[in-house]
Amino acid sequence: MSHDPTVNAGDIARLAGVGRAAVSNWRRRHDDFPQPVGGTANQPLFSLPQIESWLRRYGKSYQVSLGDRVWQRLKAAGDLRLGELVAQAGVLLTDHHTPTGGGLDGELAGLVTELAERHEPLTAYEFLCERYLEAHSRQLSVTRDDVAELMVRLVRAEGGTLLDPACGVGTLLLALDRTPRPGGEAPRRPAKVLGQELSETSAAITTARLRLRGLDAEVVAGDAMRADAFPGLRADAVVCDPPFNERAWGYEELTGDPRWEYGLPPRGEPELAWVQHCLTHVKPGGAVAILMPPAAASRKAGRRIRANLLRAGALRAVVALPGADLWLLRRPRPGERPPSEVLILDAAGDLELVEPAWRAYLEDRSDQTVRIIDLLADEVDMTPARHQRRDDVGKAFAEVRDRFLAASASPPDLKVLEQPLDQPAITLGDLIKEGLVTMIQAPAKMVADGGEVPVLTADDVLSGSPPSGSVAAQQGLVTLRSGDVVASYSSVRVIAEGGAALGPHLTLYRVDGRRLDPDFLAGYLRAAGGRATTGSSRFDVRRTRLPRLPLREQKAYGEAFRQLAVLEDAIRETSTLGHTLIRLGLDGLADGHLHPADGLTP
Repeated sequence: MSHDPTVNAGDIARLAGVGRAAVSNWRRRHDDFPQPVGGTANQPLFSLPQIESWLRRYGKSYQVSLGDRVWQRLKAAGDLRLGELVAQAGVLLTDHHTPTGGGLDGELAGLVTELAERHEPLTAYEFLCERYLEAHSRQLSVTRDDVAELMVRLVRAEGGTLLDPACGVGTLLLALDRTPRPGGEAPRRPAKVLGQELSETSAAITTARLRLRGLDAEVVAGDAMRADAFPGLRADAVVCDPPFNERAWGYEELTGDPRWEYGLPPRGEPELAWVQHCLTHVKPGGAVAILMPPAAASRKAGRRIRANLLRAGALRAVVALPGADLWLLRRPRPGERPPSEVLILDAAGDLELVEPAWRAYLEDRSDQTVRIIDLLADEVDMTPARHQRRDDVGKAFAEVRDRFLAASASPPDLKVLEQPLDQPAITLGDLIKEGLVTMIQAPAKMVADGGEVPVLTADDVLSGSPPSGSVAAQQGLVTLRSGDVVASYSSVRVIAEGGAALGPHLTLYRVDGRRLDPDFLAGYLRAAGGRATTGSSRFDVRRTRLPRLPLREQKAYGEAFRQLAVLEDAIRETSTLGHTLIRLGLDGLADGHLHPADGLTP
């Protein structure tokens, strides 16, 4: 294998400002495209110097930033050492007195230092961490940012000590810096941040990420179940996203462990061990927010522990989130009377429901609670879907039914011809040369991860939704106008209302409205091969053929294409509403909130 820095297809696309499929096209069409020097058949790696030489030879513009060069130099050491090197870069940036560059060789240490001097140490290190997480997305489990921020807000560890005993690469603890207080004030940080992580590499990365933010942090590598790094610690709050379904958690060795205050966790219920570990590490009155597999709310093996947590007043809420449940717990104070109800909420479709519901529960005014005595008398099944409010099933059914009926759309009235029309045609590439269409792409390095400028994303184009992304104001943003045609990898849209910025991986086709109808262009882009995209491996979008027609006839075609787009959106919406309608109908008929309407008397 070559010792040159290597790049994969995604890296090449990023350097050249094109889509991944464009790189596939180059490999297929150009015999002199560099051959892989490593990787696998599905994920080949190429020599960066060879790729740069090839791009120059073909006059293709590219830019290898200093950050990219540092990253490729790190990757050149191989995947097995990549995490270790990223961790060593963190040591270098957090400890300026390290004479050996944190373990990095001299050249690499110099590049990392230069990157930090140019972009500030925190920005430089987060760039490397983001690339590392992207490269190892299948091996590293990372909590969603919005879920992490929610958990930190709910435990309210401001000014105290916050612990994450399974901190990974620090996602939950890093949410401290992204969690504004009510009124938009900057977050008040905990006085101390503590973490434990099984992987030495991840623990070192977390330490660097926290210290570069100025947090007083201590992160220890080790197995929190078998070798608790903080015995006797009583923090103000604990947040945790533990490993799910980890069978080898130490059941045999830890049978008599004093942490099992609410019962010995069954061998197949390691998450209940993590719950009690977290409760052990908070002060009386301290809060715990822990993510749990949905099955943990109902599995028969964990019934006794769930019951004991409820009786003691330790388990206060179970909230369904996308892909997991959030358990909110509180360590009881001595002599404190436990609550009579627990909050059970299904927020899988809308995280914004959680905080108002939690505040209402704490203020004893919630209408989404379940009596603990009822749970104890049954199977202690706390699955949120089972306890969702039934009062509104009938009303919800009627509302969804009305939306379902209103969402229907009719196909356009199209004449069927015995023979296809033979019309003079022109390609999109020719339209661009003639100035009827301007082709624009979003900035290559753009990341829509927050800011004041709304951003149209690829998902928005696919679903026909309003702009859902946002980005900070910066040079190079492309502002959309009414009548612009925007293409993603899988869909095409005509913009009805401008003002948002063009998002990543999107291409804009801006037409001269005096000579070309945007719906006409969008329709032919959609029809071309079933996929009008900026980087299909099977289709070059510039070869899209359109008939040469006067503007009046273009508009007639454009209206038909527009009606088909409306029909497609309606079918997608009715499909979603239909599934909801069926579920509500089944629930309502089964629990008595709905009744057949054909002459029967309830």
